[in-house]
Amino acid sequence: MRNVYVIATSCTAFGKRPGCSFKDLTREAYLDCIGDAGWNDGSAIEQAWFGNCGMGTFGQRNIRGQVCFTPLVREGLFPERVPMINVEGGCATASMAFHGAWKDVASGDMETALAIGVEKTFVPDDAQRTLEIFEGGIDQLDPEEWQAYYKKRGEEADKPFEPHGGNGTVFMNTYAMQAAWHMKRWGTTQEQIAIAASKNHWHGSLNHKAQYRFEVSVEDVLGDRVISWPITRSMAAPIGDGAAAAILVSEDVLARQPKEVRDRAIKVRGSVLSGGKYRDAAEPGLSRVAARKAYAKSGIEPGDIDIVEVHDATSFCEIFQLEMMGFADDGEGGKMLENGETTLGGRLPVNLSGGLVSKGHPVGATGLSMIHELALQLRGEAGQRQADAARIALAENGGGVIGFDEAACSIILLEGRGGA
Repeated sequence: MRNVYVIATSCTAFGKRPGCSFKDLTREAYLDCIGDAGWNDGSAIEQAWFGNCGMGTFGQRNIRGQVCFTPLVREGLFPERVPMINVEGGCATASMAFHGAWKDVASGDMETALAIGVEKTFVPDDAQRTLEIFEGGIDQLDPEEWQAYYKKRGEEADKPFEPHGGNGTVFMNTYAMQAAWHMKRWGTTQEQIAIAASKNHWHGSLNHKAQYRFEVSVEDVLGDRVISWPITRSMAAPIGDGAAAAILVSEDVLARQPKEVRDRAIKVRGSVLSGGKYRDAAEPGLSRVAARKAYAKSGIEPGDIDIVEVHDATSFCEIFQLEMMGFADDGEGGKMLENGETTLGGRLPVNLSGGLVSKGHPVGATGLSMIHELALQLRGEAGQRQADAARIALAENGGGVIGFDEAACSIILLEGRGGA
């Protein structure tokens, strides 16, 4: 496999953007991305991967990327006849698009590939349509299977399963059951989850593209409206819209770029996917499998990593993923939060973007927004939230649910050009 480099990334502001269409968001992310590469157009792009989850709810069930790029092709901003592959993998959609573009270049099949994720989940005055988008992330053909699974897991966690999600979606209830089980098994506390939420709201307050740009104290997180105990509103990702993109190239293409582009390039050290299953509550999640595969393939170990973005659809997820990624022993993730290790300026900064709970979570764009944040950090371009001496980065992104697992998980490892 050949070396692959990210030479450009982009991310729109995340938030409730009812005035922006899918095509508007596509244009914004794409033009910002080619601008980040110093290009006037995308004529060098040989293949594109377009990620989206919910456009079918708006009536565009097929050829989503081709439709969104039609105006850009017409205007000469995107090359004609370039193949575009549509990707859907729940909240891991954009990471799957990245993985496809990476394989294109790593295999030698392409020299330059684009990955882009675009999503709208906020529908004014039509909550049912928003719910439909998220319901696609769980088995709708045999729902009795997961209902029976969650009933049993709820009994084990001393937290009854709420089939209709309580005050949120069914996904919030499943995360809450996982948190309750972890608290029962390992002694993790609601306050530790609140520390994770408060920390990421502070990080998000420093990110001008975050959906929520305000700080929330630990006390206020704990006192916020309960979504599904122990998860409060401040611990949960919001509904919103946005898009993000990346351009990946071979080493030969990189060598032909201007020095300022070469100096900002990010090496992809690994991109790995894993699939979920109905597992026992005590069994490690699929993200541990993906992480170990990524470490083995890249030669990188957990101790080599300087900065991390994890999929915190709820703030409990950060605690859990610290353990799955090998940064903490099982049951010790909450203590890392208490000790300040994952805060800006800490030993291992996590979710300096604000994470999903503050930056936002337009599902089909989330994975590439993580890549954008890590690229900024590895280039030293993150401004107020810049980590010290960040050289090796990890992004963990999960999508959909199968029991207590996500349906899919992506681990991407990146290295700044200053590294060995």
